[in-house]
Amino acid sequence: MWRDLAPIGRHAGSGGYRRYAWTGADTECREWFREQAEARGLDYETDRNGNQWAWLGDPLAGDAVVTGSHLDSVPDGGAFDGPLGVVSSFAALDELRRRGAEFTRPFAVTNFGDEEGARFGLACVGSRLAAGQLTAEKARLLRDGDGVPLARAMEAAGHDPGAIGPDRERLARVGAFVELHVEQGRALDLSGDPVGVASAIWPHGRWRFDFRGEANHAGTTRLADRRDPMLTYAETVLAARREAALAGGLATFGKVAVEPNGVNAIPSLVRGWLDARAADQATLDAVVDGVERAAREHAERAGTDLDVVRESFTPVVEFQHALRDEIRRVLGKHGPDGSGRTVPVLGTGAGHDAGILSASVPTAMLFVRNPTGISHSPAEHAAEDDCVAGVIALADVLEGLACS
Repeated sequence: MWRDLAPIGRHAGSGGYRRYAWTGADTECREWFREQAEARGLDYETDRNGNQWAWLGDPLAGDAVVTGSHLDSVPDGGAFDGPLGVVSSFAALDELRRRGAEFTRPFAVTNFGDEEGARFGLACVGSRLAAGQLTAEKARLLRDGDGVPLARAMEAAGHDPGAIGPDRERLARVGAFVELHVEQGRALDLSGDPVGVASAIWPHGRWRFDFRGEANHAGTTRLADRRDPMLTYAETVLAARREAALAGGLATFGKVAVEPNGVNAIPSLVRGWLDARAADQATLDAVVDGVERAAREHAERAGTDLDVVRESFTPVVEFQHALRDEIRRVLGKHGPDGSGRTVPVLGTGAGHDAGILSASVPTAMLFVRNPTGISHSPAEHAAEDDCVAGVIALADVLEGLACS
């Protein structure tokens, strides 16, 4: 499975993946998912929001156990973020069949669409739509960097954008959702454990900062006469690092757009996107408020204007304690390496579909060790032995939840 999936959407120059929602690479990934489902005799379907499902048992029966993740990527992302969860889900089913396990609850593997938000700027679009956290009207208005609306992109890929919207009846039939993911940090590497259980997802969001000045000639305009928004933006980037360090959170300006974007022109607009995260809401508020306050002070001194728009936000997600404790009990009993030792519980600053669904469905997450901690990069990695330990751990969990 891994070998078949690995070449799809890989960029020859960077070695990273460009699997953006509703593009050719995304279509290939979806076809790969369908083929894996049909090869196992599973009932395949695509829901109204473009999320893929592969069912064992009656999906209408209710109290289903579902596992999976996503197949799309950030720009030049790594091979493991998302795909490891989908591949491991199919592999865990194979392992349960090898054991002769008998399912007593409906079971499904899923691939949620547009999780990374790389093309349209909003993460977890597929799961947000399904959970009713994103309206169909707002979703259809999302545009990519070329101005293509989400609705047109979906239509071009063969999906009806008129059908998107809340899918509460479907989610009501799901009794538990377990997502396996490569760890996006080094906690497991430092503890020496191949697999861990998630405790919570930090609150996080994306804010757009629009710095407006005056376009002018770079070679003839005196420094004293300039209203250069690039200077304000640069000061704000430094402020983000400072405020995050002071408060104990995380803040990153990772995307920027400039107009008119000429080498010999002073910009009229610099638009930067802030990603901010923290272990609790109070810390996150302190970071974002500090960054915005510093940005406005610098803008006032430079004679530039500033607009700040919160484009997305996800509050802290505490995974259901009963499900989490049951998973720890199962893994502690079996042990991913046969030891039966205590399984570590980790918090994470990364967002996931499991976090979005947690408001509607009991959810949990497993993490597989990442020896470098690097993620959203071609250098992202997990050792084969650890990936196998993740599959066995996921199979143990699914057997405890869905089988007699």
